[in-house]
Amino acid sequence: MTRSVRRTRRTLQLAGASVAALLALSACSSSGDDSSATTKSDTSAAATPKLSGSITVFAAASLQESFKTLKADFEKAHPGTKVNFSFGGSDTLAAQITSGAPADVFAAASAKTMAIVTDKKDTATTPATFVRNQLEIATLPGNPDKISSLKGLTKSSLKVVLCDKTVPCGAAAQKALDAGKLKLTPVSYEEDVKSALNKVVLKEADAAVVYQTDVKAAGSKVEGVDFPESADAINDYPIALLKNAQNPTVAKAFIALVQSAEGQQVLNDAGFLKP
Repeated sequence: MTRSVRRTRRTLQLAGASVAALLALSACSSSGDDSSATTKSDTSAAATPKLSGSITVFAAASLQESFKTLKADFEKAHPGTKVNFSFGGSDTLAAQITSGAPADVFAAASAKTMAIVTDKKDTATTPATFVRNQLEIATLPGNPDKISSLKGLTKSSLKVVLCDKTVPCGAAAQKALDAGKLKLTPVSYEEDVKSALNKVVLKEADAAVVYQTDVKAAGSKVEGVDFPESADAINDYPIALLKNAQNPTVAKAFIALVQSAEGQQVLNDAGFLKP
């Protein structure tokens, strides 16, 4: 064999060895990348554990419709969870919480009623305002009494209902009356805003001062009348995780939904104002 042929064969052998080495190095690198990706995927999955179990949410009566919508969305997104509600006047709910009633979340209709709970150190997180609400007059369908202002409710011939002054909607109504320098004696004070609205729906009263969200939720059963003094009595709605929450992980996730863009859209559609 000639020297030229041996030189050519040796060159080819060296080239083949180099290619094999490069392929082996590439395989090792690829294997390492896959391992890293798997690790990242596993870490991500571990960081977002599956939610399960039930929670109890104490919420202001005016949140009833929107929170029930959010409950359906939450339970659909997290199979195996259940959201239970106790709706009512915020002051009553706050008193129940401080007396030991089992609950995971409190959503109040005013900072004042939330303070009843925080003053007793019964919250686990700092309350955060998630929406605001404004008052409106609810009249009978078609507004037969031609009510056009808050002052119009002071007519002695009208049967007007207010929320109790200890309830956020009642405190706001009194604040609006004070802003207008008006005095009003209602035929009854109701324990929460839904009870006040229901008096008009059942035609047991000619009008009630409630939230604009409640007027909207009632649809054709009542007619709403705006009044300028309501701007002086807008309520902030705070929400917080409670200290004795039995399922804090799910409770925090529900609070996060309420504060999310999705939750805010549901609340805004119901007539609530942005925080």
